[in-house]
Amino acid sequence: TYEAVTMVEAGASEVSEEILLEAIQFGQKANQEIISLQRQLIQVCGNEKHELIGAEKNSDLYSQVSSIISDSFSSLFSRMGKMEQSDLLAELKTEVLTKLENNFSKQDIIEVFEEQWKSEVRERILKNGLRVDGRQLTEVRPISCEVGVLPRPHGSGLFTRGETQVLTITTLGSQGEEQRLNGIGQEESKRFMHHYNFPPFSVGEVRRIGTPGRREIGHGALAERALYPVIPSEDNFPYTIRLVSEVLSSNGSSSMASVCGSTLSLMDAGVPIVRPVAGVAMGLIKGDQDNYAILTDINGTEDHLGDMDFKVAGTTEGITALQMDIKITGISNEIMANALNQAREARLFILEKMKETIGNSRADLSKYAPRMVKISINPEKIGSVIGPKGKTIRSIIDETKTTVDIQDDGSIWIGSSSEEATKKAIAMIEDLTREVEAGAIYTGRVTRVTNFGAFVEVIPGKEGLVHISKLADYRVANVEDVVKVGDEIMVQVTDIDHMGRINLSRRAVFEMQNKDSENKNETSSDTRRSGSHYREGKDNRRQGNTNRSR
Repeated sequence: TYEAVTMVEAGASEVSEEILLEAIQFGQKANQEIISLQRQLIQVCGNEKHELIGAEKNSDLYSQVSSIISDSFSSLFSRMGKMEQSDLLAELKTEVLTKLENNFSKQDIIEVFEEQWKSEVRERILKNGLRVDGRQLTEVRPISCEVGVLPRPHGSGLFTRGETQVLTITTLGSQGEEQRLNGIGQEESKRFMHHYNFPPFSVGEVRRIGTPGRREIGHGALAERALYPVIPSEDNFPYTIRLVSEVLSSNGSSSMASVCGSTLSLMDAGVPIVRPVAGVAMGLIKGDQDNYAILTDINGTEDHLGDMDFKVAGTTEGITALQMDIKITGISNEIMANALNQAREARLFILEKMKETIGNSRADLSKYAPRMVKISINPEKIGSVIGPKGKTIRSIIDETKTTVDIQDDGSIWIGSSSEEATKKAIAMIEDLTREVEAGAIYTGRVTRVTNFGAFVEVIPGKEGLVHISKLADYRVANVEDVVKVGDEIMVQVTDIDHMGRINLSRRAVFEMQNKDSENKNETSSDTRRSGSHYREGKDNRRQGNTNRSR
């Protein structure tokens, strides 16, 4: 509004509280200009507002409910669990209904009871600084963290704060598994995704589980926004990253618990995040005057009965995401500044607790995670790897059980948890993109036989002709007397003509082998001859010595 901020939604790259507050004020000034125009429009053609007259309070009902519950409410302000407190509150409500239902309607009794419970909670916080679960205003609920709780996923983190518990699972995939976004513009994709599930059992309810609702989508997007600034770039970490946060139990701020659980899970998976991220939800109780109380790490009751739900996520260096909803007409810059500073203290406290479990990302990925290997080919050869209608690349993927993602610049990422499968895929791609070289010797497969020679595939998709005169080191009368379709033979590339036709020779290979064999024989003969000459000389010297002796 013109006077105050009523709602905030923001993403940031580790921005300080001071800069973020300045940005909010900057936006507020822009809104004031728009509101001034709206007010001018109202003066010209606006209608007079109707006055809303509320129903009169039944003072007799209020006094009778107060007399029954005045001493009982005190027992509810202690460090007890959510369900235990709910059960005691339900028992007290039943007692009030039993005593008063003959004189007043059930609906009126319940409304007065809940109104007085709300008034009691707010008054105790404002006057005594005593919260509904017995905590101090700035106190964070007990925290516990675990990582690697699930053995098979690539990473897992369990974050518990009070009665709110979230399990986050990390899955790493190839670049080709990015989420494709269909819109009215160009096709886009996401390599980092965070999904959030809030099953009914997390709040003690039983109901049908259907498609994600607004809560799931909104909370998932908020946590994703909070984590995005610390996700490594594609150049440093060529993976698609998917997080799924499962809320196992909820008593307030499950979205911020998802941020913490996701950070633990990412580090457990070995994703080299910039820094850990944590989040906390701040609450507000505002009195009739200018007095107010800011609550750190609100639970479900304080969210329901309070005036503000202000979620703040970030690192030790600054804020990465904000979301604020309020139930009053607006909050001042002073309240927002105090809430941000109080949230920072809580965030640093939570990050220290997380650090006790895991301080940095693991050095190695899970043995189940795919290993990404990058190779480069001539961009003009991309079509050879893909094949007609993707047939070739699909056959590589099916045969090797790897992922193969091709970029326009000729970069190819191959992903697999098996080193052997990766090597096999690389070899298949290199065969498809290798150039035939003149003078090189290849082991090829005979694909066709004609009366004038045989065609041999020297590398996948490239074949040449071995003329009948070059099939052997002797005269060949009939091609099929020497080779048949399917035979593997060694051939040498004699030349590649201006039309790209490859001429091969098997005779050249035989001649080369014979020459090598002759060289070896000559070497062996020389060795034997030099040995005999040595022996002859030695014998002669011996004979001469004998003659001289005689």
